[in-house]
Amino acid sequence: MRRMFSLGSVLVAGVLAATMSATPVVAAGNGGRHGWVPAPQPSFDQPAGARCDFPIHLESVVDEVRKLVLAEFPDGSPRREMYQGALLVRVTNTATGASTLVDAGGMAMVEYALDGSMTWYVTGPVLFGFGENAGTLPRGEWLIDGQFIVKFSPSNFKTLTMVHGTTHNVCTDLD
Repeated sequence: MRRMFSLGSVLVAGVLAATMSATPVVAAGNGGRHGWVPAPQPSFDQPAGARCDFPIHLESVVDEVRKLVLAEFPDGSPRREMYQGALLVRVTNTATGASTLVDAGGMAMVEYALDGSMTWYVTGPVLFGFGENAGTLPRGEWLIDGQFIVKFSPSNFKTLTMVHGTTHNVCTDLD
């Protein structure tokens, strides 16, 4: 459920410090194992009450998202990844057919921890879903724009820290 993505001085310092604290993986210029690769965003559905008061369907209309592995754990799994690329998502209220097109083509550096938690350092716009009592934003499908950090706990509780920017619950566009 990875969703993507000018960095301000606060985020630049955080990304640089995080990127430099582990042995980097060198990106191969010839399309090798660690070069930029497509990271397609799958379509998915949420039932009524999960994000909005009604069921929704999210589907990429334009998806040019790609990722680059910056560092790996000893087992070869990603420790840090960068995501960037154009992403336009159609969000549809499947009960009424009302829909809206959302630009979610920001960029993010994601740092994974061994306990299952992760931290996203983001320059939006990016879509994030928040469940009831599952984060620092109310339940909704949120378009977050600007510079911010989202920390996911091992239980998937999301803590949003805005450096600057805006939040908008896309559900309000569809009811």
